[in-house]
Amino acid sequence: MANLSLQDQLLKAGLSDKNKAKKIKAEKRKQTKKQRQNKISAPDETQRLVQENKTRQLEKDNLLNQQRNKEAEKKQIAAQILQLIALNKLAKDNDGIAYNFTDQNKVKVIYISEEVRNHIISGRLAIVKSRTDYEVVAAEVAKKIKQRDEQLVIVLYTDSTDIAKDDGYQDYQIPDDLMW
Repeated sequence: MANLSLQDQLLKAGLSDKNKAKKIKAEKRKQTKKQRQNKISAPDETQRLVQENKTRQLEKDNLLNQQRNKEAEKKQIAAQILQLIALNKLAKDNDGIAYNFTDQNKVKVIYISEEVRNHIISGRLAIVKSRTDYEVVAAEVAKKIKQRDEQLVIVLYTDSTDIAKDDGYQDYQIPDDLMW
C-alpha cells in the first residue's frame, strides 16, 4: 500500500469514486497546461517590462543630456561675453570725473574722462557689467553682449534724435554746466 498514490488509496478505502478521480486528474492537467502557457508568456511579459524600462531610461537620459547641453551653452555664452568685454574694454581714468548710473535700482559710480563721458551720452560707448565690476566698451560690442544677455548692458543710449523727439521738455533750456 505504500506504493499507491493518495488517489488510489482513497479509492480503495471507498472515500472517493472513479468519476471524482477523473475530474481531479482533468483539472490537474488543465492547471499544469496553464502553468506551462504562463511560463511561455512570462518571458514575453518580462521582455515587455524590460523594454518599458529601457524606453523610460532613454527618455530620462535624453532629458539629462538636454539639461547638460543648456548648461554648457550658458557657460559658453558667459565665456564669450567675458572675452568680448576683456578684449574691447577701455582703460579707466581714476583721476577723471564721476559718472553716475543705476544698476538694479542702486546708484553706481565709474570714473571716466570727459571725452568718454560725452561718447557714452552720444551713444558711441556703453557701460557693461563684468562679473562684479563695470567696464566701458564700444556701442557695437555692447549690442553684441545685449544679444547674448540683456542684463549685463547697464548703460547704452540709442540715437539722441529719437530721445529728442519723445522729450516733452525740449522747449526748455538746460544749463551747460549742469552735471550730476
